[in-house]
Amino acid sequence: MKGLYFQQNSPNEEITFVFQERENPLVTEENYVKLQVKACALSHINTKLLAELKMEKEFFPVGREVAGIVLDVGSKVSFFQPDDEVVGILPLDSEDPGLCEAVRVHEHHLVHKPEKVSWTEAAGTIRDGVRAYTALHYLSSLSAGKAVLIMDGASPLGTIAIQLALHRGARVISTAGSLEDKQHLERLRPPIGGRRCSRLEKNVLKRAAQSPDSLSFTARVVDVSLGNGRVAESCLEETGGLGVDIVLDAGVRLYSEDDEPARKLQLPRKHDILTLLGVGGHWVTTEENLQLDPPDCHCLFLKGATVAFLNDDVWNLSNAQQGKYLCILKDVMEKLSSGVFR
Repeated sequence: MKGLYFQQNSPNEEITFVFQERENPLVTEENYVKLQVKACALSHINTKLLAELKMEKEFFPVGREVAGIVLDVGSKVSFFQPDDEVVGILPLDSEDPGLCEAVRVHEHHLVHKPEKVSWTEAAGTIRDGVRAYTALHYLSSLSAGKAVLIMDGASPLGTIAIQLALHRGARVISTAGSLEDKQHLERLRPPIGGRRCSRLEKNVLKRAAQSPDSLSFTARVVDVSLGNGRVAESCLEETGGLGVDIVLDAGVRLYSEDDEPARKLQLPRKHDILTLLGVGGHWVTTEENLQLDPPDCHCLFLKGATVAFLNDDVWNLSNAQQGKYLCILKDVMEKLSSGVFR
């Protein structure tokens, strides 16, 4: 049986992907299950994080988001039985690649897959669902009526985050880097009166219909294809100058250079986010090297605002929050099955 691995001899060398023969995994430990992989998603391999955690190897397994059928279970496994359909994310220290016929995984990294959800949908959604939940529920206080700015809304993370915010009744402002992205975001409006519309969404839609100016779902899509100059202005205009309650960025421009690529020019500057952030707001950033100068910190202090860093692997780095992590995985699958996530 073959599995896919990547090989990196030095930090400056390009990653090489290789197939290697490996033994068929046996369930030798009590809390592990043997899983027949039906679908595996390919996500970014954070080699820098692996180096910091002293997890560097000559060959590292590829593919962590998997969906499949349980073939065998250990003697102390209580959540699953053979033939159960499951989905989950393999831990960072997993010896098995997701791109393989069968893997061995601890039961606390898996949840049941709903029948309505396909293998591909389950494996392709689970990671971005975890990231969206972490950003909007655990690093900020998402609730109905709040103004939320989600940068690069047409990205996988942005798409799930927008739908989660809409489901909670928030007003969403997003950015689009092209006409195609803008059209994609317009299609994310939740259907009215259909089975995909929750009770909360129906109540919010009812209030919006009675007073259109008081509440709306997709407030605005800001086109940043020519630069990000209109982001702060659009957010302040949409919120009556009060600023947004939650910002989820897709990167930040730490400094300005004349020869920066076009994609980099679409990212907001630190000053733009601090300007559009409202009093008591939450800024959730994906920029791991964010540098805040004393004037930036003073602005956050005056607004009583907070900055949080989004690292979705934090759930696998500590077992203290294992119950919450499994609840997130389960809820992502339920929303995918009910049509909240599309």
